[in-house]
Amino acid sequence: MVAGMDRNSPSLVRWLWRGVFLAPLLFLALFFIYPLVTIFGVSLLPEGQLDLSGFLRLVTTNYYLNTLVFTLAQAVLSTLLTLALALPSAYVFTRYTFRGKSLFLSLATLPFVLPTVVVAAAFSSLIGPRGLLNTFLMSALNIESPPIQLDRTLAIILIVHIFYNYAVALRIITGFWANQNPRIEQAARVLGANGWRLWWHIWLPILRPAIMAAGILVFIFTFTSFGVVLLLGGPRFATLEVEIYRQTVNLFNLPVAAALSLVQIVLMFAVMLVYTRLQRQLSTDIIRVSNIAVPPTTWREKIFVFINLFLMGVMLFAPLLSLVLASVSSDQGITFQFYRQLSQNPRGSILFVPPVQAIGNSLLFAVLTTILALMLGLITAYLVSGRVTRWSKLLDPLFMLPLATSAVTLGFGYIISLDKPPLNLRSSALLIPIAHTLVAMPFVVRSLLPALRAIPPSYQEAARVLGASGWRVWRLIDLPLISRAMLVGATFAFTTSMGEFGASLFVARPDTPTIPIVIFRLLGQPGALNYGQALAMSSVLLIVSAVGFVLIERLGAVGVGEF
Repeated sequence: MVAGMDRNSPSLVRWLWRGVFLAPLLFLALFFIYPLVTIFGVSLLPEGQLDLSGFLRLVTTNYYLNTLVFTLAQAVLSTLLTLALALPSAYVFTRYTFRGKSLFLSLATLPFVLPTVVVAAAFSSLIGPRGLLNTFLMSALNIESPPIQLDRTLAIILIVHIFYNYAVALRIITGFWANQNPRIEQAARVLGANGWRLWWHIWLPILRPAIMAAGILVFIFTFTSFGVVLLLGGPRFATLEVEIYRQTVNLFNLPVAAALSLVQIVLMFAVMLVYTRLQRQLSTDIIRVSNIAVPPTTWREKIFVFINLFLMGVMLFAPLLSLVLASVSSDQGITFQFYRQLSQNPRGSILFVPPVQAIGNSLLFAVLTTILALMLGLITAYLVSGRVTRWSKLLDPLFMLPLATSAVTLGFGYIISLDKPPLNLRSSALLIPIAHTLVAMPFVVRSLLPALRAIPPSYQEAARVLGASGWRVWRLIDLPLISRAMLVGATFAFTTSMGEFGASLFVARPDTPTIPIVIFRLLGQPGALNYGQALAMSSVLLIVSAVGFVLIERLGAVGVGEF
């Protein structure tokens, strides 16, 4: 696409190309920056005069300082635990081959795109007071109270954070490690480096950029954690994101909410700068080599591989399997009544439409999101890669920022700012795919960047010398080389939209709910039928997401993309 900037093209064509490259910037300005500026203006300039009382409360009230300290502490602890568990598994997937390796890695990414409400339902069905594990233990030990009681504790927050972000760290470290020259280790062993010395003096220094990049990304996701803390932590715990929600929705204290949002955005933008710099370093440090993985031969290697896969399976798949089993279980045994009830909407229901209609809504919004995110993400990837502008180092973290912005703040910004022509979208269903596109675009960009940076400039130059126009250069050179990455990015966008919860909670209309919204509403109501339907809807979303990530693994190699 960048090749379209043909120096011999007429000035009109040049201006058209410039307009194309401005499209993602315009989209970000209209649907991200403008709503945020509006909500900050309403919060910090309530009567046309600057009101900094919210910031004053932040620095003078111990509660908000403690909230910031807890947010940092739980994010750091979650990150360290995730890296400690992911690093040995990355070694297994880099060093060894075994049956089902590709499928195992693809399914391991599944928790990352599941909405919080589904994860809450999964862990509730496994280790909740009436979960499968507690039910089994109560029966086996002949006790009346559940022995595992993790609800409303810091432990369950950390466990679910690891569940969410384990695959992120695994894929980043594995993708980098798999492309390192094996002769480095061979030379070190010849010189006497074995065991811990090999790890400490050879692999850890080599892997430091990948470990730091994975750690920063996990820190970003856990620092901005919302649904996990809100649903599983209870009122005892609050991150900045949860406190923004409480101050906005429960107390309507917009000055404090805006101050908290600005603090979070500034901190996250600084972290994003470091992350994107590390990602550029990863792209330049990788040396493409042939696959060095071999089957495990000794009994120690086989035990090491088995233990890692077993722990990985229990940690990632046990809650999901428990969710599916619970969705077809009742006091009478196996039943599919909860799935049949999805097509009905009885009088007095909290839903305006039958739950099954939410599946159609989610599929439609996901398709629209995929188209928008793929088009805008492709253009953004060219901007960020530095092939169009010198501002790529600033644009890269800027386009990542929607991932670290409070969905509550952005949702209220939409309600306040998008209510007048020509952007009168507050009551439009189009606001859902727009909000989803903001979240999905970074995933598309991270999928495309490695493919773009791997294209030698000499290919395009040679094609232009032979007389190919800018469009033909992009169609015949760039597109074939990035097509697989585009498919991976499209699949990421689709599955991300299917599971998006935070933004949808504030912009979805009552008659056009998505699957996560229906699950959230059903879980909030008493009764076995509502709970069973929530589990059934969660299982539907789980299956759709699983198919998407299996497709990703079929389209790309291990570690494809920067996520």
